[in-house]
Amino acid sequence: MFVLLNQLRRVRRDIAAPAPVTRSSLALRHVDAGSCNGCEHELTATANPFYDLAQYGLNVVASPRHADVLLVTGAITTRMKPALLAAHDAMPEPRLVAALGDCALGRNLLGQPDQHAGALEQILPVDIRIPGCPPTPAVIAAALIGVLERCSRGR
Repeated sequence: MFVLLNQLRRVRRDIAAPAPVTRSSLALRHVDAGSCNGCEHELTATANPFYDLAQYGLNVVASPRHADVLLVTGAITTRMKPALLAAHDAMPEPRLVAALGDCALGRNLLGQPDQHAGALEQILPVDIRIPGCPPTPAVIAAALIGVLERCSRGR
């Protein structure tokens, strides 16, 4: 195990991974509002040892009452809109909303138009936009670490 951790540290140094931000943390509440699961697979990959978002203080929580960021994936369907609004309302202030993937941003949607509630920006105020179909784990990690750094600086 010690050898693996040393190799991981060496790989992170070689790829110039940013140093862990230990002075702050953000709790993420993920809501799948009607996606194809492509974004979920990429989001899950950010927890693997290569990206390891937990080292930066970014953790996924089970309850919106414990969350700082509402991370939404998928095209917002009419049936998920009330649950999404309920999750947002349950979050403490200050709260951030992140749109992960093109579907949440309202781009290139598949499916029946009458079942779409619209882009996330039409439903909730979006603070973080992470484009891509699906966005790569590197893009997701960079966006979330950037938000954490801005929050730790007080911006």
